[in-house]
Amino acid sequence: MNDDLKHNGACHCGAVRFTVRIADGLRNVRRCNCSYCAMRGAVVATAGLGDIVYESGRQWLTRYQFNTMTAEHYFCARCGIYTHHRRRFDPSQISVNVACLEGVSPFDFPSVPVEEGVSHPLDDPAAATLAGTLNYVAARNKD
Repeated sequence: MNDDLKHNGACHCGAVRFTVRIADGLRNVRRCNCSYCAMRGAVVATAGLGDIVYESGRQWLTRYQFNTMTAEHYFCARCGIYTHHRRRFDPSQISVNVACLEGVSPFDFPSVPVEEGVSHPLDDPAAATLAGTLNYVAARNKD
């Protein structure tokens, strides 16, 4: 797994290509349990809004918004892969799908915290910020 700050990324078909600087070097990946993220199932890492540079294919990005219309979720219109979103919690940040990063897999992270998105902290300041933890245990090779 690449733990550097700067990562090359792309959607599945390669139409959308980008470079992103992830300030913490993938040490703070997470998931969310809101209705959209629960269905999407992506593991994400945070970057600043200005830390993503589109190398090609920006015209293929499609935006989806719901509920408060604050978060902006982007995916490739050709292959349908979610690449990143502008965060509702902090619109100066984006969350990048780690599966889109070169040399990184969501299965590289044995334990991933799940943020509370059902009772979002901006809607209920008393709500917990952590909903739980998702653990990945690789099956043994049956050779």
